[in-house]
Amino acid sequence: MNGAWLPVCQAKADFFRMLGHPVRIRVLELLQSGPMPVSGLLAAIGVEPSALSQQLAVLRRSGMVTATRSGSTVVYELAGGEVTELLRVARRALTEVLAGQHALLTELRQAEAGARPATAGVPATGAVGAVS
Repeated sequence: MNGAWLPVCQAKADFFRMLGHPVRIRVLELLQSGPMPVSGLLAAIGVEPSALSQQLAVLRRSGMVTATRSGSTVVYELAGGEVTELLRVARRALTEVLAGQHALLTELRQAEAGARPATAGVPATGAVGAVS
C-alpha cells in the first residue's frame, strides 16, 4: 500500500489536535471580533493567567494567532481570515450533528414512552424489546 498520503494526514491530525482544547477554541472565537489584549481575553474567558498563557503559546506556535506588544500590553489577533471560516464551518457541522442526535433522542424517548404502561401497576402488552 502506498503511504504517500500519510504525511499530509498526519499534519491534518496535528492541526485538529491543536484545536482540541476549549480555551483555545474560545480564544479563536473571541478574536474573530478583532484584536484583543490579554487582559480582555482573561476577563472574557475567566481562567488563570498561566492557563491562558499556555494556550496562547500553542496558538502562536501553530500560526493561528499573532501577538504584538505595545508597552506592557500584549495584543492578540487571528493570523488570517481562514480561521474565522474554519470556526463557521465547524459550528455548522456541529449543529448538524447535534440536530441528528436530538432527532434520535426524541425518537428513542417516544419509543420508550410507548413501551411504558399507560396506568401505573398495569403491565404493558406487546413484544418485549421492540423498538420502532
